[in-house]
Amino acid sequence: MPPPVRRIAPTGRPTVVMPPSNGNRHDSPTVIDPDSADALTTPIPALLSPSTETDGHRRLGRPPSTETLERMRIESVWLAYGERWVVRDVSLPVRRGEVLALIGASGSGKTTLLRSLNRLTEVTAGAARAGRITLDGREIGEIEVNSLRRRVSMVFQQPNPFPMSVRENVAYALREEHAPRRARKRRSRADLEPAVIDALRRAGLYEEVAGDLDHPALRLSGGQQQRLCIARALAVEPEVLLLDEPCSALDPISTATIEQLIVGLRESVAIVIVTHNLQQAMRVADHVAFMHLGELVEYGPSTQLFDRPREQRTRDYVSGAFG
Repeated sequence: MPPPVRRIAPTGRPTVVMPPSNGNRHDSPTVIDPDSADALTTPIPALLSPSTETDGHRRLGRPPSTETLERMRIESVWLAYGERWVVRDVSLPVRRGEVLALIGASGSGKTTLLRSLNRLTEVTAGAARAGRITLDGREIGEIEVNSLRRRVSMVFQQPNPFPMSVRENVAYALREEHAPRRARKRRSRADLEPAVIDALRRAGLYEEVAGDLDHPALRLSGGQQQRLCIARALAVEPEVLLLDEPCSALDPISTATIEQLIVGLRESVAIVIVTHNLQQAMRVADHVAFMHLGELVEYGPSTQLFDRPREQRTRDYVSGAFG
């Protein structure tokens, strides 16, 4: 038998309880009569939100970057797998001091473009590139690939910590693994410890794991594992950080933590993020590039692209007409 249904009959009209105007939860809340004139004009704000309202969209509250510096440039880039071109004639700047978000429906070429920035597309048989991608003015094809991937680090969609301790996950990236075997010198734990701690702090994880850096990384939560992967990427002091949907497999609390982390890191490293979550792009991105079927449809400041898009395809996508 199903459980009985309990119904509660209302005894009067409901009232709206507003949070304190000064943000102090211990102050008395304001009660608004729904029949009053104030109830018709007073909006109900989102509670416990770290965001601020900007041109109709909610963005993570932070001051504008004091300085931007171009680290990479994508110039008329075409990318293909076999005979199929998946990215067509894309040009974009990648700057330190900004977060660049690549948005678009599945199959639009976002991840392929992202992976080309540190030559990961080359591991796929039949991949080809036309056009130029430069790092500090130098074509990336001229840079030794391991050196390039230390300077342009990547964090993937699924957290992928190594099956070792928290400390060793970060220390692994710091050791001189790129040196010839005969010349390689294994750095001691004491030598690496300050850099390990600094990377964990920058990734917002140190306070949670400080008591046991020898804890197995695979026993961390999903959000902690992803921040550990970010710490591992940051340990080698990259100039550019690539994030391929870093929050898609995480819960909302972990997602909010990583979004705040991304915004904080943009002052020291150029960040490019691929995301299917338009709200996330609104919250973290300074500039947004909308791609569709391999083409760059529109690029601009996030507030302009989401609030006043120039192209009809952009308006359709951000309004939910497709994608």
